[in-house]
Amino acid sequence: MTLLNISRRNFLKSSGLVTGGLVIGVAIPSLAPHHAFASSTSDDENSAFNPNAFIHINEQGDTLIYCGRSEMGQGISTALPSAVADELEADWSRVTVKQADADAKFGSQATGGSASIRMMYIPMREAGAAAKEMLILAAAKVWKVSADDCMAQNHFVINKINQQKLGYGELATLAANIPAPEKPTLKNKDNFKYIGKALARHNQTDIVEGKLTYGVDTKMPGLKYAAMTHCPVLGGSIKSVDKAKALTMKGVIDVIEIPRFNVPFGSIGGVAVVADNTWTAQQALKQINIEWDLGENQSYNTKTYKQQLVKNVEQKAKLIDERGDVDKAFKDADKIVKATYTGGHISHSPMEPNASVAWVTKDRCEIWAATQSPKDIQKTLGGYFKREPTDIIVHVTMLGGAFGRKFKCDYVHEAAVISEKINAPVQLTWSREEDTRTGFYHSINAQHIEASIDKEGNVSGWLHRAAFPPISSLFDPSVDRAGKGELSEISTHAFGIANLRSESGEAKAHTRIGWYRAVYALFYGFSYGTFADELAISAKQDTFTFLNKLYDNNKNSEQAELVKRSKGVLAMAVEKSQWFKRDKLPKNQGMGIAVHHSFQSYVAMAVHVEVNGDDIKVLEVDCVIDCGQILNVDGATAQMEGAVVMAMALALRTEIVFENGAVVNSNFHNYPVLRINEMPQVNVHIVESDHKPTGLGEPGLAPFPAALSNAVFAASGKRYRDLPFQPIST
Repeated sequence: MTLLNISRRNFLKSSGLVTGGLVIGVAIPSLAPHHAFASSTSDDENSAFNPNAFIHINEQGDTLIYCGRSEMGQGISTALPSAVADELEADWSRVTVKQADADAKFGSQATGGSASIRMMYIPMREAGAAAKEMLILAAAKVWKVSADDCMAQNHFVINKINQQKLGYGELATLAANIPAPEKPTLKNKDNFKYIGKALARHNQTDIVEGKLTYGVDTKMPGLKYAAMTHCPVLGGSIKSVDKAKALTMKGVIDVIEIPRFNVPFGSIGGVAVVADNTWTAQQALKQINIEWDLGENQSYNTKTYKQQLVKNVEQKAKLIDERGDVDKAFKDADKIVKATYTGGHISHSPMEPNASVAWVTKDRCEIWAATQSPKDIQKTLGGYFKREPTDIIVHVTMLGGAFGRKFKCDYVHEAAVISEKINAPVQLTWSREEDTRTGFYHSINAQHIEASIDKEGNVSGWLHRAAFPPISSLFDPSVDRAGKGELSEISTHAFGIANLRSESGEAKAHTRIGWYRAVYALFYGFSYGTFADELAISAKQDTFTFLNKLYDNNKNSEQAELVKRSKGVLAMAVEKSQWFKRDKLPKNQGMGIAVHHSFQSYVAMAVHVEVNGDDIKVLEVDCVIDCGQILNVDGATAQMEGAVVMAMALALRTEIVFENGAVVNSNFHNYPVLRINEMPQVNVHIVESDHKPTGLGEPGLAPFPAALSNAVFAASGKRYRDLPFQPIST
């Protein structure tokens, strides 16, 4: 690693801190050109070292991590401190994370893709270890002894000779003048004190007591409140607005028309009411008579569109990738098995709807927002106001859920437009209905799979066609089908299939398509996991045995680890669920299994159900995850439990429906989340691993719908190939 100086004085100044102490800058891979630390009182601003996370031990000994990634319930503000605290030999109660505002020094601040822990684990450990070594050297100087005669323990450095102690706060400023070690020594796994343990969320008391600031909680003098409505059809515009009745209501300040800002994350346009409080703004909005020009997407109907997608994948489509000779495999096959799978649009529906505060003046634009990507706010608003993006000040609040929705900043853009027009700070909070009807939705999709079975019962060929509007359509509306990147999970799947072809069917977007938890792994987890079960039944084999056969047929040495770890989680799921005792279940009960690799992690699920007619009751789920080294067992368990909850809802009944170009759903009565009385017993099993941490938040969704479909078939003989299985009538 490269060792260069950073400016402690300027960092403290920019961070709003006045105390001294020790500051270590960490350049995290993928967020900066290289990885390094430095600590110094020097002010060499021309250094090539570009840190994007910072550890600060102040003169009181409190240890703060400045992190550019957002906390939205995934537990990063607990997991990351554990990595630092362990190597630092810190007192756990004195290590916290400070949420960073948008700032170039933090590199990429986009929070998603289950990437935060994966990228930050080693650098944060090394930062903690480096700080510890520097503190030990500082103490050794004070005592005039060798560093070997000193040890760190629970926020103190101890003199082994006479048992004297010096606190980290007493040593921090002195340590700041000691060069950072080029290669700090990291602990062995056996010596971990915090990493891999069950740690309570450090701020859980504040969460329960309502002390944290979310997007809807930001307040300031002179704050006004806004509500917003949009054209129900993407691409539509305002023809006329009758504001008169709304403007007569007590507390209403103004009614503002917001034009479409034609950038990926900008507002699609609409009408806003500004008032003295949110309730008044929402009620006044109902009194406005708006006539819309609905535009070219007004005929969009998801029922008929899904039927079209099915047609597009059940006929020859655009070739994306191929290996071997698929045509010969099919020609020589003993048997050919076919199936088509579909899924509808999905809304993110975080419990906290879109909310932000904006204060725009002639000289300043300041934002407080629940956001996954503060830099996208800077870019969007910089483009709209024709200011430098870095001049847009963005404060990141706690997020009450996101799942990909809060990557987009249309709601922030609207708040800023309103603020500029009324010359006052404005809080814009979308209603649940507006959030449901004006989203960035997970893609509607269809997948068709054909597999050839040879005389030995092996899968000799695999044809996989997929059709769905890709996320890239958000950035280029001319894109009318998924490309190689979106279909890469087909060709890289761990099944050992020598002859494989992937094709992409036409699928033009008629609404905004965005990232959703698990992204495309939802498609492939469902289709691969369900089709494997159907193949096993066709071959008169149990699914576990058949899956292992598929994996064992993979002779690609580059996928050896992929195969090994996939088989590992599958075997554990079978063991923990008592899969081989499933024949002893009552007649109307069944068990299904599925496994999927995504976000560099491996998840297998065994689902136990009871089926009575059309009533599907999930009784128990055994979830196994191999995501490398776990930082916080409690947090990892919660992530998997949450994945089951979310996947169960989307598998059984949640679907966004469009008719005449507009979303029919409006709230949780017709887009239902899982209720507590429906929650099954979820047993989370974490594979002990020496691998580096990989994805955790997203990979848990992918295998569940397939495991559920397989379980329902085992219990009832009815096969569900369409998500959701039982959509709620809208």
